[in-house]
Amino acid sequence: MGILLRPNYFSVDEERLNQLSNMDRKKYLQKIQILKYIYQNEVATVSEIFTTVGISSPTGLILIKELIADDILEKKGKGESNGGRKPDTYLLKDATFYIVSIDMEKFRTRAVILDNNNNFITTIHTLGKGISKDESTLPDLYTFINELISSSKIDKSRLVGIGISMPGLVDGEAGMNYTYLRPERKEKTLQQVLEEVFGYPVFLQNDVKCAAIAESKYGLAKGISDALVVLMDWGVGLGIIMDGKMRKGSRGFSGEVGHIPLMDEGALCYCGKKGCLETVASGVALARMAKEGIKSGQHSLLNELSDYEVEKIEPHLVIDAANRGDQYAISILSVVGNNLGKGIATLVQLFNPELIILGGKMAEAKQYITIPIIQAINTYSMTEIRENTRIDTSELGQDSCILGVASMVINSIIERQVKFAEL
Repeated sequence: MGILLRPNYFSVDEERLNQLSNMDRKKYLQKIQILKYIYQNEVATVSEIFTTVGISSPTGLILIKELIADDILEKKGKGESNGGRKPDTYLLKDATFYIVSIDMEKFRTRAVILDNNNNFITTIHTLGKGISKDESTLPDLYTFINELISSSKIDKSRLVGIGISMPGLVDGEAGMNYTYLRPERKEKTLQQVLEEVFGYPVFLQNDVKCAAIAESKYGLAKGISDALVVLMDWGVGLGIIMDGKMRKGSRGFSGEVGHIPLMDEGALCYCGKKGCLETVASGVALARMAKEGIKSGQHSLLNELSDYEVEKIEPHLVIDAANRGDQYAISILSVVGNNLGKGIATLVQLFNPELIILGGKMAEAKQYITIPIIQAINTYSMTEIRENTRIDTSELGQDSCILGVASMVINSIIERQVKFAEL
């Protein structure tokens, strides 16, 4: 069986599985379930594996021995003991398989190849082009990713999938982004278009949800049942973790907090409504306020940092100026933080989270954005609801989406293999 399913358990298709006997198919399903449990828990004892997968100790030991022989599992060492001998623990072997993790932003695209244990096989490569409304970005993306794969020198038979984190209304199940990268051929989904060109399974997810996945698995939300992840970049997005699970909504569109109207007769948002939270509490709002202030004669380091070209001012320049002590930059960050805090106060009332994680580029402003956010939350939410809510900035930084999309791909690949084996 091991020979039939090599070189990779995670890229076995339905046709190959249909060639197996019922007994071998059952063994394959049990092995995938074992690997799923170990991946989700990083390391596991044999008793944990047998209990979760629901297999007997003799059968489980045989399967584990075969997985070790197939160069997929390895023994890590001894685990904690509740009395008696310490149990053996197992983990997935490095470089069992690879995934390409892509983070598409408004003005740039980053990509890296990782293995199943989140080891970076390549450095993060950056393309100076971001996401587009139509397919115009895709040719550059294809070239960029193909060059990344070719230069990595990995065994391509072990590359099991490509994941893409992106802004917009992303329905991962349907393989569509209803805001960006809309296919010209209406009969094909974005996922299908990408899979045709790349020749690998492709998985799509909204950027904030990828950040939430990463925070839940690797970051501050690990072990937390109820947390909110607020991504503060050009826009504002929300990842919702409730009862230990990320909540996507019926079509994957949950968390569009940036488009909740906050201001009466406010500025027109690109979504078509007036006064959305994003118009007063986002990177777009921050850059707009900075430009307006400089044009009206405000004295600020922003003039120097933008080479005296006001239209070049972007959020990172405002944050840089604030961190250098520029009072005007600090003041507009405070305004944006206060507006964002009002929006988050509403979320506190709705979800009563244990933890709120602030991430994205604007989180790099640190206390200049977090203090006004906290002050607004204290002002606009009920004491009894917010008093046990902790607010912190992400420790994963700009890698959160990269890590989250990789985890999403691996879980999707494993679930797909389980589904194939259960047919």
